[in-house]
Amino acid sequence: MGTEKRQKRLCVTLLCLCLAFIWGNSLLPGEISGAISDFVKELLLKILFFLPSTGASGGGGLLRKLAHFTEFACLGALLAWLHALLGQHPLWGLGWGFLAACVDETIQRFVPGRGPSFFDVLLDTGGVTLGILLLLAGFAIHQKTKSNGGK
Repeated sequence: MGTEKRQKRLCVTLLCLCLAFIWGNSLLPGEISGAISDFVKELLLKILFFLPSTGASGGGGLLRKLAHFTEFACLGALLAWLHALLGQHPLWGLGWGFLAACVDETIQRFVPGRGPSFFDVLLDTGGVTLGILLLLAGFAIHQKTKSNGGK
């Protein structure tokens, strides 16, 4: 199997895993999702001991927003990579990322203790945008390094 075909397979596999992770977490009821966020927050506070604690219940909302943003940044990078592999402009991934964010919020509409938010769609789309831009920057740096003979 050729390198390009392997890259496409890897990218599609990672893309499917990323979407399964994102949408799988959206299927979790609010109580379970909140417990996971609290666990991760406590773990991060132990690892990053120099950060101030925000109390027993504070900071969970911010952590969730950062997690969503990060998940969708990964999705954006994968979408941009796939479009580049297909010979299309990587920015086409932005539309698919927006659609994935809309599906994510629609899923939450039907899950107990969760609800859709247009703000979250915008936040997730911002994450997709960052992921695409980071990948484009990586491509540009790689091309510049390659054209300079690896220096």
